[in-house]
Amino acid sequence: MFKINYCNQCGGKTAFRIAEGEDRKRDVCHDCGFIQYLNPRIIVGTLPTYQGKVLLCRRAIEPRKGYWTLPAGFMECGETAADGARRETMEEAGAQLTDLHLYALYDVPMIDQFYMFYRAEMLSGDFSAGVESLEVELFALTDIPWGEMAFPTITKVLRQYIDDLPSGHFNLVEARIG
Repeated sequence: MFKINYCNQCGGKTAFRIAEGEDRKRDVCHDCGFIQYLNPRIIVGTLPTYQGKVLLCRRAIEPRKGYWTLPAGFMECGETAADGARRETMEEAGAQLTDLHLYALYDVPMIDQFYMFYRAEMLSGDFSAGVESLEVELFALTDIPWGEMAFPTITKVLRQYIDDLPSGHFNLVEARIG
């Protein structure tokens, strides 16, 4: 568990205890009583398609450098989830999107993360590797490099998409991973 040693409000030392009105231990400031909340990180991403193919990025950064992933990353303050997913896709894959639809929500409590993936169409076949990608490629569904996927969430959303594609019904998926 991550420990916050000093208060974000006044700089005082904290203690890990149950504060008044709370139901679990948190880091609480000795001086001002401020409760230091730690919340899950939100990851937003897309499953971009173009002419029946899926756009994947080979990671240029750790963790899992060299493995394939969908464009995704941490949501920034001040942006909507859809805007964050568009931004991540532009940063990592240089691709512009249209027609975003929320598609998958994954809770990964063991690493304090929450994932939101959008299905999206690429505006064109133009794309390029950003600084966090070694390369970017459009894959036919039969050519996806399954043994080289970076994260279980990526494999799960891609498999769900392949399962849903024949019917054309893409219901919102919610799942816990781990």
